Amino acid sequence: MDEGDGPRARIVEAAARLLEDGGAEAVSTRAVSGAAGVQAPTIYRLFGDKAGLLDAVVSHGFETYLAEKTVREESDDPVADLRLGWDLHVGLALERPALYTLMYARPSGEGYSPAARAAFAVLATLVRRIAAAGRLRVPEGRAVGLVHSTGAGTALSLIAVPPEKRDPGLSDAAREAVIAAITNDAPTAPEPGPVAAAVSLRAALDDVEVLTDAERALLAEWLDRIGASGR
Repeated sequence: MDEGDGPRARIVEAAARLLEDGGAEAVSTRAVSGAAGVQAPTIYRLFGDKAGLLDAVVSHGFETYLAEKTVREESDDPVADLRLGWDLHVGLALERPALYTLMYARPSGEGYSPAARAAFAVLATLVRRIAAAGRLRVPEGRAVGLVHSTGAGTALSLIAVPPEKRDPGLSDAAREAVIAAITNDAPTAPEPGPVAAAVSLRAALDDVEVLTDAERALLAEWLDRIGASGR
């Protein structure tokens, strides 16, 4: 084990507790060093700056949350898995609002936090499975963007409202509206039409080994254009 693993873990756990109790403002270098029993220079040595520490705290919190929820194995219904992913996403926001806000609303020169980017990658994989099953009615990029922006917007809107004033059905309504906008109710028929066929083929294009890289890139461009033409 690396010599720095011990103090690093203590620092992240101490910062996570401070975040839960008092929000991002409570995660000061002085407070964290005191809670973790380390000197301030140790924090800078391990994390570079406060932003680096916060990124580590967010990643730790996100991973811990998913472990606590014991995320299930993929089912044979990718749309159902997307619903589960949405509910986990909003659940994180409601249960750990300070953590969620750091993931998605903290200004950063590199955009979202590493944890948020990891969550985005999981979403992209879910959407690709839906496309490969012939159930996606819009291009993958648009579907990912719609789910991500609507999900994050819904979650941030909910945590901005006192719990007693929240609309309990808002998340479900937003989720179903997005799913209806991007998916078919069932796998498409053998002849689904050019748009649905293009979206499905685009999802499987990386597995087509008979094409050169240049041919695959050209076909991807054509399929993207066909997929976008139906919207």
